[in-house]
Amino acid sequence: MLRMLAYLKPYRLAISVALGLTFVELAVELLQPLLIAKVIDDGILQKDLSVVMKWGGIMVGISLLAFISGITNSFFASHTSQSFAFDVRKELFGKIQSFSFANLQKFETASLITRMTNDVTQLQNTVFMSLRIAMRAPMLIIFGMIMAFLVNAKLAMMLIVTTPFLILFLIFVMSKARILFQAVQKKLDIVNGVMRENLSGMRLIKAFVRWGHETKRFFHANEDLKERTITSLRLIELTMPVLLLLMNGSIIAILWFGSIDVSSGNVQVGEVVAVINYTTRITGALGVFSWIIMHFSRAKASSDRLVDVLDTEVNLVESNKNLLTVPHAKGKITFRHVDFRYPGTNAWVLQDISFSIQPGETVAILGATGSGKTSLFQLIPRLYDVDHGSVQIDDIDVKDRKLDELRKQIGYVPQEALLFTGTIKENIRWGKQDATMEEIIEAAKRAQIHETIEKLPLQYDTVIGQKGVNLSGGQKQRISIARALVRNPKILLLDDSTSALDLRTEANLLEELKNYTCTTLIITSKVYTAMATDTILLMEDGKSLATGSHEELLQSSAFYQKVYHTQFGEEGQAYVGANELSETKSWG
Repeated sequence: MLRMLAYLKPYRLAISVALGLTFVELAVELLQPLLIAKVIDDGILQKDLSVVMKWGGIMVGISLLAFISGITNSFFASHTSQSFAFDVRKELFGKIQSFSFANLQKFETASLITRMTNDVTQLQNTVFMSLRIAMRAPMLIIFGMIMAFLVNAKLAMMLIVTTPFLILFLIFVMSKARILFQAVQKKLDIVNGVMRENLSGMRLIKAFVRWGHETKRFFHANEDLKERTITSLRLIELTMPVLLLLMNGSIIAILWFGSIDVSSGNVQVGEVVAVINYTTRITGALGVFSWIIMHFSRAKASSDRLVDVLDTEVNLVESNKNLLTVPHAKGKITFRHVDFRYPGTNAWVLQDISFSIQPGETVAILGATGSGKTSLFQLIPRLYDVDHGSVQIDDIDVKDRKLDELRKQIGYVPQEALLFTGTIKENIRWGKQDATMEEIIEAAKRAQIHETIEKLPLQYDTVIGQKGVNLSGGQKQRISIARALVRNPKILLLDDSTSALDLRTEANLLEELKNYTCTTLIITSKVYTAMATDTILLMEDGKSLATGSHEELLQSSAFYQKVYHTQFGEEGQAYVGANELSETKSWG
């Protein structure tokens, strides 16, 4: 909790004003029982209306002052809590943006969303409540007992004996509630996770008629959240009956002994009324404590979850030594005895990978699912760090280069074509913020999507639905490629990004890439695609099997021959063998 309170430092002035106004309200609340006692003893019992009017007028005046203070306090408390939440969300989002892929694997996506929304809101509400109500309640208890003791020490002893036990009980409840509300937030993570999966996969759910199964899955997650929340709230609700029982017992005792002292003339009626008034106000403040406990318990649980994100050490950072800035890369890529495994796992994904790609060369990476192709790609822009060996760009280790400079020279198109809500123009420009319309159109032409866009009613201003829901798989892939090409990268990484394209469109795309001055790596499972590249890198089980041109591998690699025969079949082999040379020439 102390870690999160640091975000309140910029608002110390507003907090001071809010707390000052809280003291004004508190002072009025503590003065009123004394004024009531004055009205009773000197006015009502003495039948002096002028005294009643005098002190009654003073009570109205200070009540108006307390009302104005409360309104102003709410303004400053709202400003502070909203600004606090804004700063925390901003810091949290920036931290998540700095995470490496390994860091992101530590947190579920739904959990991060819950932390940035619900958990921050819990803290925001607690800050507001603390400045508006929570700070006044404990002070009212303390000063209320002091004032009651000053009015009549004998009667006030009933409070002084009872209240410390109640405070210890409340502290015990708060410690238990914090643990319970941590569990509630985790259950909320699960509910959000199920909702996210269902909203993302709605088409698949409907296609497989699995809505019944998913409804049951959500029901169970939602029921777990409900049961855990009920358990937590029951503990909080238990505090109120205990508080009322003990405090009402104190009131009865004060009335009992007070009536005896009034009868004997040792105490004035106004004193008894004042002590009772302080007791009821303390009872009310203790009653608010059950609500305060719930908020502080949830805030503590949320704070722990936010600190867990904010204090996570980013395990992929730029080294402290002098990093190199190479604004104009040539595009040479070299892997030297690279070993890699994903953080937190023991299985090697890549083992002793070594190869070199010359600037401007087009290379296909061919291998079965799970052979390590995508993992190899992710090492080039340094999305992960190698465990052993080195990855070099233009003979410089990627660890020795500035991350931003390195990644700005790489165009990366992942397996899943991810588009953002907005227009087609905005999605392509996402790759280069200051891209002109001419650059956007040129990139779209090279990605073989320009003609398709021109046929749309709003052309480049056509709005794309969430994740490109209103586009085909091939269209999404080509827009993603255009987004990479608009950067004018020196290295282009296509991770199975042409899988949804027909052969003619793919052939035209590859021909355009041949005329593009960059080093291109293409992950593919199609021999037909690999045939159009300069070099083919074969991978199996995280190891490099062979490297060479299509003709070389067809002569020397049994693995490549097997893949080739599997895809083209016996009848197609003669045709392909006769035409592959002409096809390759037609592609550049």
